Amino acid sequence: MKTILRVLFFKFTKEDCLKFTRSDFLLGLLITWIVGIGRYWDNPKANLAQHLGVGSMVYIFLLSFFVWIIVYPIRKADWKYFQVLTFIAMVSLPAILYAVPVERFMDLQAARSVNVWFLSLVALWRVVLLFLFLKRYAQLTAPETLIATLLPLTVIVSLLTALNLEHVVFNIMAGNSETSATANDSAYYFLILLTTTSIFLLPILLIGYGVLIYRTRAARTK
Repeated sequence: MKTILRVLFFKFTKEDCLKFTRSDFLLGLLITWIVGIGRYWDNPKANLAQHLGVGSMVYIFLLSFFVWIIVYPIRKADWKYFQVLTFIAMVSLPAILYAVPVERFMDLQAARSVNVWFLSLVALWRVVLLFLFLKRYAQLTAPETLIATLLPLTVIVSLLTALNLEHVVFNIMAGNSETSATANDSAYYFLILLTTTSIFLLPILLIGYGVLIYRTRAARTK
């Protein structure tokens, strides 16, 4: 647990990442599972896999592979999938905020605002952690770190939007009524905005990524 706290509070070093153990990974996986269950525990529209936390556990394996494969062409030394997977599992903990049933002790408008703040806080926390992980463990340069952080996130945002939407989102896009409103509506608007931004950023990031790969290969052939 000490290692996870060092990670979550930005105190980790490359040496900490190199020392990740199977126990660290299993604890991170357990946290991911609990957080996954908590995320949908009071959501009547969630499916069985969501209620069981299965989706969250599968997701970290796919996300970790995605981050690992993106960095692989521009990698330095010590770039291993296990370290990436363990780190991604560890940073699941902040998402426990999503399990707080704010709509039960606040009015609808206040609950919407709190949910957006929770979403923003967790997203920013994880982005900063990923940036520091790539900077410290992967030893990337500043431009490499920025692109390697934002490129997977442009896709991640779209995936999170698809995974976290309830049926009411379709009403939002069509113009929902108060009878169909939920405390998550504002969060949905926020996710839609992030998804739209990602679509515009993706081509720029892909071009920058291509340039980084070319420069890395050119440097290795010298």
